[in-house]
Amino acid sequence: MKNLKEKVIAVACDHAGYQKKQVILNYLTEKDIKYKDLGCFSEERCDYPDFGHLIGNAIDNGEYEVGITFCGSGQGISMTANKHQTVRSAICWIPEIAALARQHNDSNVCAIPARFVSDDEAISIIDAFFNAEFEGGRHARRVDLISIKK
Repeated sequence: MKNLKEKVIAVACDHAGYQKKQVILNYLTEKDIKYKDLGCFSEERCDYPDFGHLIGNAIDNGEYEVGITFCGSGQGISMTANKHQTVRSAICWIPEIAALARQHNDSNVCAIPARFVSDDEAISIIDAFFNAEFEGGRHARRVDLISIKK
């Protein structure tokens, strides 16, 4: 994974994503990649917006540059994180989508639908996401149009 040894990845989930998050945290540990677990910390029912806002705020305030989120479908936590101005969260269910999210959209949060991907697929998605680089060029102009200008 390119340049990840010098970064800390923010990671967040709800109860439906907890087990998949644990798989990925173990994988990141094996690869000696630093992360900050923002929760949740069990399979006890909780609300994905709480954790989507935690990661969104952490990226907005510059504490972290990149993140990974998990919820059942990936949708709710991604929608919540995307409410934050500097977040570009992409729901990634296959490695090709994860790579394109980085290459074309400069995504900085990989949202994984925990109920719909296997552990091995989740690892492949994370690898693809973090091994891809933003291509810039024509994509940069489009990405610049995403944020609401005040």
